[in-house]
Amino acid sequence: MGSFKYERLDKNNAALIILDIQEGLFQLARDYDATQYRNAIFAHAELGKAFNLPVVMSTSAETGPNGPFPKEFLDMYPDVSVVRRQGEVNAWDNEDFRKAIEATGKTQFILAGIVTDVCTAFLALSLRDAGYSVFANHEASGTMTVDIREHANNRMRDAGVQILSYFAIVCELMRDWRNTPGAAELYPLLDRYVPAIGMVARAHRDAALKGEIQPGEDVLP
Repeated sequence: MGSFKYERLDKNNAALIILDIQEGLFQLARDYDATQYRNAIFAHAELGKAFNLPVVMSTSAETGPNGPFPKEFLDMYPDVSVVRRQGEVNAWDNEDFRKAIEATGKTQFILAGIVTDVCTAFLALSLRDAGYSVFANHEASGTMTVDIREHANNRMRDAGVQILSYFAIVCELMRDWRNTPGAAELYPLLDRYVPAIGMVARAHRDAALKGEIQPGEDVLP
């Protein structure tokens, strides 16, 4: 037996953090294609609805150049009180934010923010220091260059932060396609945000409902 212990995301013990993913700061996320990144941040935000997770939302100086959250985020979670930081770079330095984290009653946090090397990394390290488990959605955190992103992710890994793709997060939370939420609830979500998976499902559906074996296919192993 090795010493490694695999900690998996548990939908009953996880909460979602939407951090500084603001309309002005979006322009700093240059390590991903803008269309790809927009898709990723909306996918991240919707994790809370898909898995009924507690959600903590915080902005930084939103009345200045950083701008507000996209309206769609606020519409997803009308009952969530946004922690609007006026100066703290690290969200953990804000007392209201710490209280919001504690109020979730969870020990696992799924995190993404702009920019990766500052907002995401600083909070991830602080959460680890406070004893929490952190799962960083690397597709939904953006920064100014790929090089900066990779160094920031390495820094977080060194502190025990798990760096995951969006699809990996979905699958760890789901665990089994037969669960709830499972295939019935999540295929429509994946069709929107992970179109490669959505098209696999569409192709299988159409083949099952309308497909015909073509000549030559019947002899394939």
